[in-house]
Amino acid sequence: MDLNKSIFENMKFRKYFLYIVIFTIIIVIWKLKATDNTGDNLQDLKDILHSHKHFLHITKQQLLLFEQLQKHINYEPIPVIYAITPTYYRLVQRAELTRISQTLRLIPNIHWIVIEDSEEKTNLVSKLLEESELTVTHLNAKTPPFEKLKDKEPSWKKHRGVEQRNAALSWLRENLTVGNQKGIVYFMDDDNSYHLNLFSEIRKVKRVGTWPVGLVGGLNVEAPILDPKTGKVKSYRSGWKPNRPFAIDMAGFAINLDLILTKKEATFSYKMERGWQESEFLSFFTTKEELEPLADNCTKVYVWHTRTEKPVVRGLVKGFEV
Repeated sequence: MDLNKSIFENMKFRKYFLYIVIFTIIIVIWKLKATDNTGDNLQDLKDILHSHKHFLHITKQQLLLFEQLQKHINYEPIPVIYAITPTYYRLVQRAELTRISQTLRLIPNIHWIVIEDSEEKTNLVSKLLEESELTVTHLNAKTPPFEKLKDKEPSWKKHRGVEQRNAALSWLRENLTVGNQKGIVYFMDDDNSYHLNLFSEIRKVKRVGTWPVGLVGGLNVEAPILDPKTGKVKSYRSGWKPNRPFAIDMAGFAINLDLILTKKEATFSYKMERGWQESEFLSFFTTKEELEPLADNCTKVYVWHTRTEKPVVRGLVKGFEV
């Protein structure tokens, strides 16, 4: 009986002590923004957790997570990434947007701008964006009929996403102010695959950043080539016209928000030579030598052109939203 009583009292003490520690954590976190010694408070909290880690059964992984929080809590707010995604209806549209939305839910401070190529916003996309629980701006802009790809035309035959990307640029310039907040603009097409590390690289952009893109242009990867002495971009590995001023895929660069807001004349155009949209657009903001090579000096691939194969559908089953 004495042994059972001792065990019970020990468990009871541990329970109350745990409540005290949790209460202390809540108080410290509440005080963080009200004091100037944020680092000291976090260090005190860290010391408490370390000194009682065995008693509270705190794992090394949990302590590591706290240390990561401690590193980031004193930093300035991370820049917002404005991810611009043109989209159009086809059987795989919902699947493509679902894949992207699930990726973006893992990324902090994302503002997803989705622009439908349609006369009006569709229920399919509206519902998907609502269910994503992301910060979203939903727009629509119709591509002129004479610029639409015909069924069997290759993708390079016509410009794509011009109206939609310009609609997103207009929204940014009409609703945001230069110098008001830190942000980066990234053109995130709905038929690509994105590694989470890409978004960490995007947040490093000061003016215009660049990185490799996998499975594009007939190559396993397109990438800037750096000068080993200066570390700056000197040329490009590209499957098509590598001598362009910027032989970079749409997925291979991001631009500081203030530059986008300042250079209001920078838009995409049907008048540009096919395949030159990226190069012409980037020329408004930077030079080749001023590009910021990211992704470990452009040696890592964090984005791929994994276009979904067009499905062969022999019939439509009623009652399902695919």
